[in-house]
Amino acid sequence: MRVALAETFYGGMDIKDNEIFVSDGAKCDIARLQLVFGPDVSIAVQDPSYPAYVDSSVMMGQTGAFRKDVQQYSKIQYMRCSHENDFFPDLSSVPRTDIIFFCSPNNPTGSAATREQLKELVAFATINGSIIVYDSAYAIYMSDNNPRSIYEIPGAREVAIETGSFSKYAGFTGVRLGWTVVPEELLFSDGFPVRNDFNRVMCTCFNGASNIAQAGGLACLSPEGLKAMNKMVSFYKENTAILVDTFTSLGFKTFGGRNAPYVWVQFPGRDSWDVFGEILEKSHIVTTPGSGFGPGGEGFIRASAFGHRENILEATSRLRKLYL
Repeated sequence: MRVALAETFYGGMDIKDNEIFVSDGAKCDIARLQLVFGPDVSIAVQDPSYPAYVDSSVMMGQTGAFRKDVQQYSKIQYMRCSHENDFFPDLSSVPRTDIIFFCSPNNPTGSAATREQLKELVAFATINGSIIVYDSAYAIYMSDNNPRSIYEIPGAREVAIETGSFSKYAGFTGVRLGWTVVPEELLFSDGFPVRNDFNRVMCTCFNGASNIAQAGGLACLSPEGLKAMNKMVSFYKENTAILVDTFTSLGFKTFGGRNAPYVWVQFPGRDSWDVFGEILEKSHIVTTPGSGFGPGGEGFIRASAFGHRENILEATSRLRKLYL
């Protein structure tokens, strides 16, 4: 499995199979990485971002109290990512932290960092002695000519960990299969390899992905499997285009939808939970309120393209009846 992952997704990036840890998914590995880091570290997250980064930090005791006035936990650096800054943080205004969680293509905004932006991120981490935890769960959805892996960027092996998953590649959300890459060159400040500590945590807290799941993963990485995965991804991209066209035709401003299976829809001046409730109660459609991804998500909802085509079309029909 590790050899197949290295050959399929990391060709030409000098990723060795012994630097890849096969697991039951990226979300689980994020929690196990937090066990490696411990409570006495500082972290930065994109705002908005996948809640597991912040929530696991709270559970580990890395944060202070929750501040209701700004909807943020103290001791976390929230890196605002909005359409005003092309969904990439102004790193010149971000204080140094030990850990930087970064997801591209991003959940929930659907934005994807360019090569130049990732070069800036790697340089920032190098200068500050930070570790990037790079979540690439949606890399297969990349349409633009942006990096699919942080290791396409020179110097990333010295500063970055990358997590990946079959959940969004092949519908393995319930099957559970993913991986994390920890390069040998990535060292703590005392020179100890991060890989060694992660290996210890994995061996202590995890008994390995099941043979059944790994057999399925190997089938996905075969020529026939890759063809099937890309076909499925194309189907969801078509769903995404339908959602974008629907919301746009109704006068809403949308973001994302090109490099990820999510559409980030703006409802200016409105509470995202109120919009969520309105769509749920009046149209019986489940979306995700943007504020659930951080304070930067207020005024937005996330629409997902994961669904049968007939359900997507039915949802768009109901949305038109609600907002026309």
